[in-house]
Amino acid sequence: MFSVTVRDHIMIAHSFRGDVFGPAQKLHGATFVVDATFRRPSLDDDNIVVDIGLALEKLHGICGALSYRNLDDEPDFAGINTSTEYLAKVIADRLAAAAADGSLGAGASGLTGIAVTLHESHIAWASYERDL
Repeated sequence: MFSVTVRDHIMIAHSFRGDVFGPAQKLHGATFVVDATFRRPSLDDDNIVVDIGLALEKLHGICGALSYRNLDDEPDFAGINTSTEYLAKVIADRLAAAAADGSLGAGASGLTGIAVTLHESHIAWASYERDL
């Protein structure tokens, strides 16, 4: 399996519901390093996994749409605990949609999977992987 990973970051504010979250139930900020990995079993006709420039551009757009926002106020996240795991899924699903609509280039049609990892710090991170 071949893979290419691109990186960006998001800076958000949010709060959680539920005792399991302790003090994070209060409004707080979070900064995540975001890694998006694209996978395929064989290279395309240009010997690449995905156009890195388009992948970076799309990831940056997705991250930009989330950054500097209080996710508690965003209609897409109403009533949802926007955990690190959940946000990884949101980003992966948006990248999958970009692969499907052609905005990652024609070669992206051969992608078979996407994994997104959000690094909360140097000691904790969460990922979501999906098939395409």
